[in-house]
Amino acid sequence: MRFVAYEYQHRRRVAVMEEDGTLLPLPGVSSLTTLLQETGGLPGLLAAGAAALDVPAGPHVSRVRLLPPLQPASVRDFVTFEEHVEGVRRSVDGVAGVPGQWYEAPTFYFTNPHAIYGPGQDVPVPPGSSVLDFELEVGAVIGREGGDLTPEQARDHIVGYTVFNDWSARDLQSAEMKVGLGPCKGKDTATTLGPCLVTADELEPYRDADGFLRLALTAEINGETVGKDLLSNMSWTFEEMTAYASRGTRVVPGDVLGSGTCGNGGCLAELWGLRGEQTPRPLRPGDVVSLTVEGIGTLTSTVVPGVEPHPLPAGRRRDRSRP
Repeated sequence: MRFVAYEYQHRRRVAVMEEDGTLLPLPGVSSLTTLLQETGGLPGLLAAGAAALDVPAGPHVSRVRLLPPLQPASVRDFVTFEEHVEGVRRSVDGVAGVPGQWYEAPTFYFTNPHAIYGPGQDVPVPPGSSVLDFELEVGAVIGREGGDLTPEQARDHIVGYTVFNDWSARDLQSAEMKVGLGPCKGKDTATTLGPCLVTADELEPYRDADGFLRLALTAEINGETVGKDLLSNMSWTFEEMTAYASRGTRVVPGDVLGSGTCGNGGCLAELWGLRGEQTPRPLRPGDVVSLTVEGIGTLTSTVVPGVEPHPLPAGRRRDRSRP
C-alpha cells in the first residue's frame, strides 16, 4: 500500500493512494506517525489501510496539497555508499579514498526532525550559505519499538520506505566539520520526505539474494539528469542499519533511517570532487530538484531564497584566569 498525508479544504488527513491517484482517507486519522504508534507494525498498518477500502473515495491527489508522509519521531541519516564517501571527501576535505573505520559499522548522525518538508514544498537556501546541494536517499520508516535488535529481528520493525532528500549547505558543513563535531547548521534547515510511504511488502519483489533492495535511483536538476545509481549498491542493508541504530538504545514508531546519499551523482559535491570544479554549479533560487526512486515515486522541490542570518560575535579568546 501507499500512504500519503495531505491537506484538503483546511483539513489534514491520511489516505491510501490508489494507482490512479485516487485517495482513500483513513477514517479519523490525521497523522501517520500517530497511526504507527497505535498499530504497532506492518500488519496493523495494512489492516488500517484495508479499512479505507470500504469508505467513499476522497479527492484525486492532484487536487490536494501533499504533506510529508509522516512527522518523524527522530531522523538518523546514515552514509552507506562507498562512492559517495570517496567523492565528497575529495570535494570537502581534499582527501582521497575511504577511511578504514568506515567499513567497521554503518555510521550515522541525527538530523533535525523539526525541519521536515513535503513533496512540492519550496525549500529555502540556508542562512549564510551560497553552496547548496541536494542528496538522493531512501528513508526506512520504523513501525515497531525495539532495542538491541538483530538484523533478522529488525526486518519486522521496518514498516515502509519513502524518498529522502538531505539538503546540505556544503560551505557551512565544511567549516563545521573542521571543529571535529557536526554537521550542524550545514544540515539543519531542511529534509524533504515523500511523496508517499510505500509499505515494505510492496518492495519485497525488488530484494536481491543478499537482502538489498535493487531500486533504480535518478536525480534531475531543472529536467536534466545529473545522477543515476542502484539502491542495492549500499554497503549495509536497512535491517543491518536498524539493528545498529537500536544497539544500546531503542528505535520507536515513526523513526526514519536515511540510507545515505547514493553514488554516481547522488549529490553535487560528489561530482565536484570527481571533476575538481563546481560543475554543475551549486543550487540557487529557482532550481527544481526531482529525485526518483523506482517503486516509490518522484519527490520534487523548488529552491527559494532564504533569510539573512542574524550576526553573532566570534568566540571570545579567554585569558583562562582562575580564582
